[in-house]
Amino acid sequence: MSRTVKRAFRYRFYPTPEQAVELARTFGCVRLVYNKALAARSEAWTQRQERITYNQSSAMLTGWKKTDEFAFLNDVSCVPLQQALRHLQTAFTNFWAKRARYPTFKSKKRSRRSAEYTTSAFRWRDGRLTLAKMSDPLDIVWSRPLPQGAVPSTVTVSQDAARRWFVSLLCDDRIEPAPAASGRMGVDAGLDSLFTLSTGEKIANPRHERRDRDRLARAQRNLARKARGSANRARARLAVARVDARIADRRRDHLHKLTTRLVRDTQTIVIEDLTVRNMMANHSLARAISDAAWRQFRTMLAYKADWYGRNLVVVDRWFPSTRRCSACGELAERMPLTVRSWTCRCGQAHDRDVNAARNILAEGLSVIACGGGVRPHRESSSRTGRSSVKQETPRVTKGIPVLQGGEEVKPGRVGAAVNSSPAAPPPR
Repeated sequence: MSRTVKRAFRYRFYPTPEQAVELARTFGCVRLVYNKALAARSEAWTQRQERITYNQSSAMLTGWKKTDEFAFLNDVSCVPLQQALRHLQTAFTNFWAKRARYPTFKSKKRSRRSAEYTTSAFRWRDGRLTLAKMSDPLDIVWSRPLPQGAVPSTVTVSQDAARRWFVSLLCDDRIEPAPAASGRMGVDAGLDSLFTLSTGEKIANPRHERRDRDRLARAQRNLARKARGSANRARARLAVARVDARIADRRRDHLHKLTTRLVRDTQTIVIEDLTVRNMMANHSLARAISDAAWRQFRTMLAYKADWYGRNLVVVDRWFPSTRRCSACGELAERMPLTVRSWTCRCGQAHDRDVNAARNILAEGLSVIACGGGVRPHRESSSRTGRSSVKQETPRVTKGIPVLQGGEEVKPGRVGAAVNSSPAAPPPR
């Protein structure tokens, strides 16, 4: 049975000089409003223990527009400014619920340049998009068609560090169910092979960053030699950003093709809960781990599995998938990274990665059937004594005052033996 989901479709566009100036002005106003509202809310809390709501922030914005200092806010569409306040409200809601860190100020150089328009601030007619305060429609490169009869509900315009312009159209899309599949597969992440499947197949690691490492290094050295604040430095920074964008585009395209193939051919997919942030502390492997983009792979796999009715299971990060023999269950004492193949006491010879993928699949199936930790193990599958089902934990909020006298939300323990998808999947 088909289902309707909110889906963002991103396209590149080429603005006219007038449109580029208008959008740049809007980006600056959005950043200013966000930062001023954040400063006002932080001051109200630290000095008076008072929370400022979205409605109060909106009233403050109206007051700012009436002053001589910020009268220029009237020159851009009011909708992106209001959306910035709504995004700040969402950030504070997530912070108080202990789902995120305290909101931070937007930087002119480092923060994403974007503005969000709702239906009252753009015109969609005959497949042409015209934003508020603009007379001409955007020159969009339609690399793929929108769903039949789709009408955008939200439009987000952005510019990346390589100065490429993108427009993202949020539409209702009908997802047709994928043909029934009976396969079950465990996936082990690695660096020599990007992913190893329980079937024995190894997916090669493209190493996108390494392929362009020399080009990136030259661009970065050239940037380091330029005087700060000069036009030459701005051009050198753009050259670095273009190399980075090329690497990111190839990586994302490869992961999309891989996750689509896995979801299309497999009904149940089992992966391991990897703490990529902690693993990045290993300076010898941090660059390779970052290039592998395991977290991005998991995000894509999660929302595609949810769309097409597949089962995604995430086993606990402490499950000893590498050291356990997939034939007899015996645990090896040590398994350093240099050991790529080993032989168990039972006589079974193992490839390190294939054995881990098979163990991950077996653990995931046990989670589905009986819950984690019920299979007879020679050793506990978790160093913490917890179930082998993934446990979600909130992010730490250091250095920020905790709400006093209000209701505190306790994070739940979420099992991974269910499908999970992000609230707003990335555009494809």
